[in-house]
Amino acid sequence: MRKVTVYITLKQGVLDPQGKAIQESLNSLGYKEVEEARVGKYIEMTIEDGPKLEDRVKEMCDKLLANPVIEDYQFEIGEAAHS
Repeated sequence: MRKVTVYITLKQGVLDPQGKAIQESLNSLGYKEVEEARVGKYIEMTIEDGPKLEDRVKEMCDKLLANPVIEDYQFEIGEAAHS
């Protein structure tokens, strides 16, 4: 079993209203140094190890986890978990 961590963010240039609201709220609380905030998704999975694990994770991201039209993703595959 391997731990896979997927990070999904909106592509640059895609409007992020949630990030904008966070940035404005932080500014109104006195954190004027915050110029931009962007919101994304974090997904953690435990996956059975296999020879094409990286290809399978890419496939999962492209088909379900991320919208490749407006989102970018990256992932990390952790060390094998010992049972």
